[in-house]
Amino acid sequence: MILRKRPGLLGLFFVLKGSVVQQIWIQLLAVVLISIAVVFAHRQFPGLVPSLDPAPFALIGIALSIFLSFRNGACYDRWWEARKLWGLMIQTARDLLRQTVMIEGTQERRALLLAIVRYAKRAGQQLRGGGAGQSPETADAALTEAGRIISTLERSGALTQVETLVLHESLSRMAQALLGCERLASTPVPFAYSLLLHRTAYIYCIILPFGFADTLGWVAPLATGLVAYAFFGLDALAEELEEPFSDKQNAMPLSAYATTIEIALRGGLGDTDLPPPPKAVDFVLR
Repeated sequence: MILRKRPGLLGLFFVLKGSVVQQIWIQLLAVVLISIAVVFAHRQFPGLVPSLDPAPFALIGIALSIFLSFRNGACYDRWWEARKLWGLMIQTARDLLRQTVMIEGTQERRALLLAIVRYAKRAGQQLRGGGAGQSPETADAALTEAGRIISTLERSGALTQVETLVLHESLSRMAQALLGCERLASTPVPFAYSLLLHRTAYIYCIILPFGFADTLGWVAPLATGLVAYAFFGLDALAEELEEPFSDKQNAMPLSAYATTIEIALRGGLGDTDLPPPPKAVDFVLR
C-alpha cells in the first residue's frame, strides 16, 4: 500500500513512486509515436491519410470513461472489502485479548493468543500464495489449536459455558474474515468484462490521432498522450485494486496487519521483545 503525502504542484508532475506511469509508459510511448506518424502522414499525404470528424470521438470517449468508472468502482469495492475484513480480524484479535483476562497469567492464555498471532501470519502468507512453502502449519490449523485450548479450559472448569461461547464466537469471526478474503482472492472480475475494456481503450487511443490531426496539428500527439494516460492509467490502477492480496504497490499490507496483531497480543501478554511497528519503506507499506 502506498503511504505518502500529496506532493506539491510541481511535484505532481515528477512523482513516479505510487503512480502507474511505470506500468503504462510503453503504451503511452506507442500512442504518441503513432500520433506523430499520423500527423506527419496527413500533412504529407492528405489524400491517403484523411482527417476524421472529431465529434464521434467525443461520444466514444464519454462512453468509454463511464465504462472505466464502473470497472474501477467494482475493483475498488473489492479492495475496500479486503480492508474491512482485515480490520475485523484485527479488532477480533484485540477482543480476544480482553476476553481472556479471566485466565490471565496462565500458560493456556499465552498459547491461545500466540495461536491467533500465528493464524494472522499464516493467513497473510496463504492469501499471497506463499503459505505452503513458508510453514507446515496452515491458518486453519492455528485457529483449530486455539479452539482446542478453549475447549480444554472449559472441561477443566477454568471457563464457564458463557465465556467459552464468547471465545468461540470470536474465533468464528476470525474464520469468517479469512473466508471472505479467500472468496475475493479466488473470484476475479469476469475476464470478458476486462477484455472488452482493454480492446476498446486500445482501439480508441490508436484511432484518436485521426480525429485530431487536422484540428490540432502537431499538438495532437500531446492531446492523444494525455487521453491515453488517463485511460491506460485507470485501467492499470483497476488491475491492481482487483487483486488486493497481491504483492503490487497498491495491494493490502498483509505483513503489516499481521505485525499489528502480534504487537497487540504479545504486548498484552507482557512481552518486551516485540517487533517494531510497521513503517512504509520508500513510501510502500508491505
